[in-house]
Amino acid sequence: MVEMFSGRILINKEGDLIDPEEALRNKVVGLYFSAGWCPPCRDFTPILCDFYTELVEEREPPAQFEIVFVSSDKSAEDMVEYYHDMHGDWLALPWADQYKHDLKKRYNITAVPKLVIVKENGQVITDKGRKQIRDQGLACFRNWLEVAEIFQNFKD
Repeated sequence: MVEMFSGRILINKEGDLIDPEEALRNKVVGLYFSAGWCPPCRDFTPILCDFYTELVEEREPPAQFEIVFVSSDKSAEDMVEYYHDMHGDWLALPWADQYKHDLKKRYNITAVPKLVIVKENGQVITDKGRKQIRDQGLACFRNWLEVAEIFQNFKD
């Protein structure tokens, strides 16, 4: 994953520039392809927020998981509004970064929402992250960790 975003900058909700190498190292990463104009996206985003909050913000130590929002919004303003109003405290690819088109092509994104779970090197663990979260809740994270083969500090 670190290689996948090499030379790129991510942002957080405060608008700070984040180095992906540091932020994504040794983590399972969810690439969240979504848009504010999309009703199914607006339906799933709060569920993803709860999942992320339980895994990352309410655990000690936090689970090795990060989300990168890849927007399909029609403008930077639309993206920022949707990101701030509905999303968790995860990262995002800046709206103007054309790399989003490469990511959509690489992961065969033809519709949103789509949550693709990837290893640190960008290899797909599952492209059914949304369905797995809905069906299994937090239990799906342990499966992702096992497939990712990363050092684990995750405890039930």
